[in-house]
Amino acid sequence: MLLPFAPTGLDRIPAQYRDPANPPRWVGMDVWGATICFNTVEAAKKNIPKPETWKDLTKPVYKGQVVMPHPASSGTGFFDVTAWLQVFGEAEGWKYMDGLHENIAQYMHSGSRPCAAAAAGEYVVGISFEYRANREKARGAPVELVFPKEGLGWDLEAIGIVKTTQKLDAAKSLVSWAISDAAMALYAANFAIVAVPSLSKPLPNVPADYASRLVKNDFAWAAKNRDKILAEWSKRYESKAAPK
Repeated sequence: MLLPFAPTGLDRIPAQYRDPANPPRWVGMDVWGATICFNTVEAAKKNIPKPETWKDLTKPVYKGQVVMPHPASSGTGFFDVTAWLQVFGEAEGWKYMDGLHENIAQYMHSGSRPCAAAAAGEYVVGISFEYRANREKARGAPVELVFPKEGLGWDLEAIGIVKTTQKLDAAKSLVSWAISDAAMALYAANFAIVAVPSLSKPLPNVPADYASRLVKNDFAWAAKNRDKILAEWSKRYESKAAPK
């Protein structure tokens, strides 16, 4: 569907943030990654400790207090699942999700909704992403951002040109602008990592070494196995999906 194109300034984008083809069919703009929204007020009421790892969330104390995005409805949910399968290995990854499922209250059809629910005090733990977590905290919600030690799932916002475009010159101009310093500065106002790493800026509540906490993500593997992964996930866990 996408037209190979090397935009102006492409050499500034590291390999992990662009299509490996030359010229690339897509180029990354910014990264969003997994973050746990932890409601400190509700946790104190229920005597629930702050988690430090993904595996902490399988402990009985969290039963019924965890919500996360449904991976078939949310890119955030899908990168959580594929990250666990890559970090723990497939057998251990499914075993981990079996344990997590015991404590899940609901799989929600949005990447941001679990954090909003935790911020509102509906649940103690909402698995979400750092942009939404920071926004909830900035609004005064009693949430702490937790970045589990095993590694964080992540994905890219990216841009490419549809092959059938009738405005090719305009599309090329837009892609080149989208990876310009000016555009990166706009992304950096809300995202801790932009596709030109030297233009990333520290964000409140996000650790300085955030980039090093991202899992080594095999996008090609995740795309190739998407249907298979979602079918297995649904077979195991669909019973707790939120109504659409």
